[in-house]
Amino acid sequence: MTDIETNTPHNHRLIVLDMAGTTVADGGLVERAFERAAERLGVEPGSADHAAKLQYVRDTMGESKISVFRHLFGTEELAQRANSAFEQAYGELVDGGLIAPIPGAREAVEKLRADGRTVVLTTGFARVTQDAILDALGWQDLADLTLCPADAGGRGRPYPDMVLAAFLRTGAVADVRDTVVVGDTAYDMLSGVRSGAGIVAGVLTGAHDRAALTEHGATHVLASVADLPGVLEHAAEEPGA
Repeated sequence: MTDIETNTPHNHRLIVLDMAGTTVADGGLVERAFERAAERLGVEPGSADHAAKLQYVRDTMGESKISVFRHLFGTEELAQRANSAFEQAYGELVDGGLIAPIPGAREAVEKLRADGRTVVLTTGFARVTQDAILDALGWQDLADLTLCPADAGGRGRPYPDMVLAAFLRTGAVADVRDTVVVGDTAYDMLSGVRSGAGIVAGVLTGAHDRAALTEHGATHVLASVADLPGVLEHAAEEPGA
């Protein structure tokens, strides 16, 4: 019997893109917002505790922020306070004009959609922070859908939930292997691998380097998301793509 699934070409019509570090350059605002939030919770700047917490934030870039705060502060009450303070601080920095698109990101999304692909923007931030970024960049209508962890049941990366939510909500493809996941962190790569996405692409414009991205499952490593449309066009031409 012919294996229909094996012989069916994959068209990679659903594109799930991370935001900060992948499509959005935030100039280290995550660290700056965390420092403001930590100080509001009594973590003394310059202390060993502050340094250790900041290093953990760096090490877990891409993970849902509330999950990070649960680890750092121990109780749900403190985690929620830290998350609220972080969201406020990050929003203040965004409103100050301290973010910008990754060069070529908007054009890449527009090209992908013009080619008939469905594009979903995802983040580890809360919805209020995600919306602040989209508003600041004028990106409210850039993608077909935007998702934060709360939109996928509350679990962010490295869980596959946001990728699978994009798959289910858009109905853009019949096979999860037709999904492309793109991000700048190891957590993005893990999320893509765990979802069953056919392409899991790391970009070198954010938190993690080529080695970390490859180690955690990247099938491709790109200089920038701007390269993605060309990579997908090339993949579609390959036998068995």
